[in-house]
Amino acid sequence: MRSDTIKKGDARAPHRSLLRACGIDEKDFGKPFIAIVSSHVDIIPGHVHLNDVAQYVKKCIIEAGGVPFIFNTIGVCDGIAMGHNGMKYSLASREIIADSVETMLLAHQFDGMICIPNCDKITPGMLMAAVRCNIPTIFASGGPMEAGHSKDGKPLDLISVFSKTAARINGKISDTELAEIECQSCPTCGSCSGMFTANSMNCLCEAIGIALPGNGTILATSQYRKIMYKKAAKLIVTACQPSSADKKTSLLPRDIITQQSVDNAMILDLAMGGSTNTVLHLLAVANEAGLDYSMKRFNELSEKTPTICKVSPSCEYHIEDVHNSGGIYTILGEIRRGCPDLLNEKVPTVSGKKLGKVIDEYDLRSPKVLGEAQKMYAVTPSGNRTNKGLSVKQTVLKVSDLKLSFDPHDCIRSCGKAYSQTGGLAVLYGNLAPNGSVVKTAGVLPNMLKHTGPAVIFNSEPEAYEGITSGKVNAGDVVIVRFEGPKGGPGMQEMLGPTTAIKGVKLDDSVALITDGRFSGGTAGACIGHVSPEAAAGGPIGLLQNGDIIEIDIPARTLNVRLDDEELKSRSIPLHEPTIKTGYLAKYKTLATSADTGGILKW
Repeated sequence: MRSDTIKKGDARAPHRSLLRACGIDEKDFGKPFIAIVSSHVDIIPGHVHLNDVAQYVKKCIIEAGGVPFIFNTIGVCDGIAMGHNGMKYSLASREIIADSVETMLLAHQFDGMICIPNCDKITPGMLMAAVRCNIPTIFASGGPMEAGHSKDGKPLDLISVFSKTAARINGKISDTELAEIECQSCPTCGSCSGMFTANSMNCLCEAIGIALPGNGTILATSQYRKIMYKKAAKLIVTACQPSSADKKTSLLPRDIITQQSVDNAMILDLAMGGSTNTVLHLLAVANEAGLDYSMKRFNELSEKTPTICKVSPSCEYHIEDVHNSGGIYTILGEIRRGCPDLLNEKVPTVSGKKLGKVIDEYDLRSPKVLGEAQKMYAVTPSGNRTNKGLSVKQTVLKVSDLKLSFDPHDCIRSCGKAYSQTGGLAVLYGNLAPNGSVVKTAGVLPNMLKHTGPAVIFNSEPEAYEGITSGKVNAGDVVIVRFEGPKGGPGMQEMLGPTTAIKGVKLDDSVALITDGRFSGGTAGACIGHVSPEAAAGGPIGLLQNGDIIEIDIPARTLNVRLDDEELKSRSIPLHEPTIKTGYLAKYKTLATSADTGGILKW
């Protein structure tokens, strides 16, 4: 075992002495040491309950014959960090998380780990560390939040609050209406209830094979998650036993996260119209795994992958509805039925089974579906406001016994009834984005798939939000938000404020937004991000002037400004002084690359 490095032999007596001070005794030195990597913090709703989750996983590892050690990572709540300089730290925190997990794993020679992430930078940061260190690993997230509901029963989530805030600033609703939405939209702990980046990444962990079924969709408040945690504990301890070297099953991240499994994750993302941030994070994870993966691959897969599931912010379905409709493996099952040979079914998963076998057993519409899967998908929200994870005792039902208020075959459609025959994400190229840009096509209104209009330029996210809410943007315009890339921000802020402001002032059917920054998973509309190279790296977006005519053609995958090469060459990028010149972000700025590389650091 790797942990023998710190616990075996006379030279390790001092090490054992320190371990004994932590509560380890003689019988433990022959067992595998398992890291429980929690991201518990008290200021993120997706994480407030993770201390209890980690303690439960610790108990399960002891029962399985391992020795557990909990350590925590930092986390940034993008919603709370939104709209001020705090958001500059969001993407940058991914690198701190990856580095800190690597540091703990290698400094203390753990045999394996269970990662308990929940929000958008934490999951990819832990994935990056997992492939970097390559020890047996299973991801077991904290689970999604229940959707809120208005007094008239309409589903609500965080995006409801953002859009209504813009409406209130614009005088379209009252203080009382805003207060009601504020108090009802985020009713429980867990990652925000739509298909935003946190839930997208936790769902992708199922498709990539690094997590067990239900990881992305079983609610944070459901005690059914305990079944998943117990399975994960048994698997990780077995994988780290000395005798496991002879077994064919491997939980090594580099055996699981391969070119083929990253394709599977991207196919899922395209099929369910996930967050554009997943492009950023999958590129970064692929880079850590030593894979040659570029943004062009997303377009290749998008041409073959139909969009068969839409979730908030693209419609009123939420993660709990996806779960009750059959979850991630039912989405993959529909893709397999409608697009044979698109998925790579022979890739391994942490369950010890190939992906195709897991789809057989957990696709709710498969003739081979397990009774256990039917019970898992019958987990429903409590409807009670609570901040406690694992608090709702679920009645054991089969899906057939559920009385759903929606059609599960509409929530997860067949390929023949897809929203579109191409994927929910697209990469656009052109003289405005030579290295690419990303748009969530699943959230774009049909009339905005092609759009031409004059540029209205803002050099920061707060400036754009103020401009939109104060009436500086008119129908037909193209909002440009630049100097917000990884290097320019620094930190690549999310544009949830400006995008929800556009919706709040009812311009989302006539105005597009383009940025070298990025979007929240909660963004919908004609919003194009990740423009590369970014303005701070000399990209053409930095050369634009107010009134330049921007041409967007999402079906053709193009993004251009109506200027010839000579005119662009004659212009210079305006001087832009970063507001932050010291501390971590100053260091980050010197190493950060543009979004087409995943925003990774290079030195």
